Amino acid sequence: MIKQAHLYIKGDVIGVGFRAWTKIQAKILGVSGWVRNVYDKPEIFGVSGGVEAVIQGEEEKVEKMIELLKQGPPVSRVEDVEIFWEKPKENFDGFEIRK
Repeated sequence: MIKQAHLYIKGDVIGVGFRAWTKIQAKILGVSGWVRNVYDKPEIFGVSGGVEAVIQGEEEKVEKMIELLKQGPPVSRVEDVEIFWEKPKENFDGFEIRK
C-alpha cells in the first residue's frame, strides 16, 4: 500500500544543494514525489525559509527517506522536520524538484 508524507524541513537547508541531494536519495530508495524551496511561509519556516517535500512509496521506504532528510546532506544543518501523513490524492511518477 502506498503511503505519503508531507514534510517541512527547517534549518540551514537553502543554497546547500538540499533539493538535488533529496532527488538523488529518492531515486536510490525508489520513492516518488517532489521537493521545493519555500520562502513565503514564515509562520512555518521563519524568515529564512525552508524546504517542503512530499514523499510517496512503500511505508518502509518513505520512513527511511524521512530519516535521511532529518540528517540532510553534509553541508546542510537540519534543525527540525515536521511530518504530516496524508492519504495520497495523486500518484507521482518519479521525483522532481519544483520551483
